[in-house]
Formats: sequence, structure tokens, C-alpha cells
Amino acid sequence: MPVETVFNTTIERVSILDEHGNFDASLGKDLIPDDDVVRLYQHITLCRHYDEVGFKLQRSGRMGTYPENRGQEATSLGAAYALQNDDWLVPCYRENAGLFWRGLPMEYILLHWMGDERGNQIPEGLSMTPLAIPIGTQMLHAAGLAWAAKYQGESRLACTFFGDGASSEGDFHEAANFAANLDLPVIFFCQNNGWAISVPTKIQCSAPTIAQRGLAYGMDCVQVDGNDIFAVVKVVRDAAVRARENNRPTFIEATTYRLGDHTTADDARRYRDSDEVDAWKNRDPLIRLRTYLDAKGLWDDAREEQLADSNKQKIIAVVKRAEEISAPTTASFFDAVYADINPDLARQRDAMRTSSLGLDPSQLPSHDMSSAT
Repeated sequence: MPVETVFNTTIERVSILDEHGNFDASLGKDLIPDDDVVRLYQHITLCRHYDEVGFKLQRSGRMGTYPENRGQEATSLGAAYALQNDDWLVPCYRENAGLFWRGLPMEYILLHWMGDERGNQIPEGLSMTPLAIPIGTQMLHAAGLAWAAKYQGESRLACTFFGDGASSEGDFHEAANFAANLDLPVIFFCQNNGWAISVPTKIQCSAPTIAQRGLAYGMDCVQVDGNDIFAVVKVVRDAAVRARENNRPTFIEATTYRLGDHTTADDARRYRDSDEVDAWKNRDPLIRLRTYLDAKGLWDDAREEQLADSNKQKIIAVVKRAEEISAPTTASFFDAVYADINPDLARQRDAMRTSSLGLDPSQLPSHDMSSAT
């Protein structure tokens, strides 16, 4: 045949709990136990209050800047819930809910935005990387982590998070090419919130979906309602099976929305229509979960009031730990870099000099003027 079709495919969109509270039992039955749904709801409310306090800390001059997570919590949280504790979470900077669920102390994120590098020193035993501010670089790290896991014969994967704008970066294409060609267990989790700072998705990507960008690399691709935590859990679990059983990467596009500004240095009112924001407020993952819990008789206003009081006290304690941390010492420059401090490094650390004069002050000329005539 002179003309024949060499490739044809479809990309599915998964939704289980919609914005009106409709639940697809055929997909969602037994996906998340009721007790865990309650815990996930409580966790999002805690993270939501954390966001409010983070915003106030910046506005009061107690923190440099802060990117709110409000509206996007179901993405990273659903992934963290669905994956194993030793699977790598490789975030950008709007994944607080997932990182906290996995065990990252909440003050670490505040320390990061306060400019304290100790906020990036992930505690031993937590399989996650620090926040990545440069757009797209973390996807390469995820491919490397997955390659190492495969090489060592470990049954673990790497799940990396990024925005729709980052899918236009060269780093994404390099990471995707490595992951697909080397059969690496990576989940590329794109949080398409409609905006790359002030650039709408429709301008920076002409394709109907961001998900299809993974097709060029031979990945399984799926789009999911990113404000539906049930759907997120399902697609991440499916991707994890492919990664563990076949060492194959998956591209997930989660459609979601940041309800706040890009960061506290931004004013989204200058480029976003208020009607658009209002429409997405009705799709809020927190409201959606509350509707589900109410319908099942698992929550009520009294429990909500108790939760609000508990969250307030928890975040007060978090801020106190961040603001009252002891000042770092000069020795930390060395201690955080070198596993072992040899004598030469110890002299540099103690003198804070690398020159021969700094390391041996006895070389300084004498300033004794007693013998002067």
C-alpha cells in the first residue's frame, strides 16, 4: 500500500468524584477506605491553613516569598498516598501536601522560603528530593534515581512533579528520552494548572492535551481530573504497576488550578479572568471531598470546628520551630559538604581561610615596636 497508518492511539481521561459530588462506584469502589478518605481530607485542611499562614508570614516580612499550593493539593497528595514509602518523590515547589504526608517536617518548607538551607536537608530515611526552583531540572534527577534503582535491582520508582510550562523545557524532553529508551521506572506527573506564571497553556502548547507529549517517547499517557483525589490515586497506582513490572515510564497530565497567585511576588489579577477563577473554586478538591464525606455521614460541622482548632495549634508550633531555630555556624559550610573532615579541611574550617597565611598565622610579621629607636 502506498499510504498506510503507522501509528494510532487515544488518550483517556479519568474522573471518579466530580465537582458535583457524583461518585463513579465502578471505578472508585474500595479504592480508598473511608478512614483514609477522612485522613486525606484532614490533611488537605491542615495544608490549606499552612498556606494561609505562609502568605501572612511573607506579607509581614518574616519570609522572603511563598508559592501557595491552594487548589492543587490532590495531585501530590494522591500520588504520595498511592505510592510506596521508598518510592522517590521528586518535586518542584507546589507539592507540600504530598511531602508532608510522606513525613517531611512542615517547618522545612518555611525554612526553605526563609532562605535557610537547612530546609533543603531532607531527613534521613525520607525518599524525596529538595524543592527544585529552576524549571524542569528535577525531571532529570528523577530519571537518574530511577536508573539507579533499576541498576541495583530495587523495586522502587521515581515520581516527578512539574507544571505545564515545564513540559516545554529541554530538560523534560531529555529526561523523557532517557526514561523511555532505557526502560526506567519513572512517573512524569504534569500538574497542568492552566498557567505557566502568566502564560496560558493554550499559548505555550498547541496540542489538545499536554499528555500527548509523552507519546513521542513511547510512554503510556493518561489525563486525569487533578482535583479528584480518587482518580489521581487510580492513575498513579496503574502507572506504578507498569513501572515495577515492566520498567516503563508513564506520563500523567492532571488538570488542576492554582487558586492563588503564582507566588507572593505575583498578582494573577493582571492576567486571569475572575470568572475563570470563580469557576475553578467550585472544583476545589477540598470542597469535593467534604461533599463526599457529608454524603456518607463521615463528617459534620462539629468535627470541622475541632479540626480547625487543632490545625491552628499545629501550625503555630510549626512556625515557632522555624523562627526559633538556632543560627547556623560557619562549620556547617564544611560539615554539610564533606562526610569526613581531614586535617587540611579542619584548618580551613577553623581559620575560614584557604591561603597559606590564613592556615598558618605564625607567618605574619611581628608588630612589636619595643625595640624601635
